[in-house]
Amino acid sequence: MNPLVKFFPLLGVFILGSCIGIEAGISVRGDGSGTMRLEYRISRLAESLGKLDGNEGWQTVPLGRADFERSLERLPGLRLVSFSSKDDGTDLITRAELEFKDIKDLIPFLAGAGQGAALVEENGKKRLSLIVFPGAGEGDGELLSLVRELARPYTFALSFSAPGAVELGLTDGRGMSRAAAEGVLIESSGKKSSLSVNVGDLLSSPEGLGAEIIWH
Repeated sequence: MNPLVKFFPLLGVFILGSCIGIEAGISVRGDGSGTMRLEYRISRLAESLGKLDGNEGWQTVPLGRADFERSLERLPGLRLVSFSSKDDGTDLITRAELEFKDIKDLIPFLAGAGQGAALVEENGKKRLSLIVFPGAGEGDGELLSLVRELARPYTFALSFSAPGAVELGLTDGRGMSRAAAEGVLIESSGKKSSLSVNVGDLLSSPEGLGAEIIWH
């Protein structure tokens, strides 16, 4: 057995996670339907490690069209509108667009892709809560430094747009509100809000990171 495989349960999940960049853009229409555009950038290193014997279970994102279609078979409210992939020599780049009839249909997909998702409606407003990363805890200093170095080229980005005003706030990995988080950039322009963070900052955050999106 390759010696990396023996060490993988401790280190591999951090390497794979730090070598993946994700951009997600959600657009909601007035009737609750909408689209979600996704882009995954996966390092060839992460892809190679994922193919080692015993490591296949660590794959955390769908890589091919067949992966998306199998996932959507269990989510009848979603439809795959477009799909493309290419290899730029450094990363495998996958782009997909999903269509949903109701924002509620998107919640199981978001929950499966991250650490949790919930949608509530109150006083005429909708609130979408997402846990992006639950937190690294105190962690090992050398390991977290390695994660930061490997993740330097990669970003996690999320944007959300709706016909009415959109507010985006941050939470920690437990869903508790927080005013700010290291390295997180938030932009808001009325009907659209977004956040972005370097994957290294995200995965080495002791408190973790989540988002709370409120719109009319």
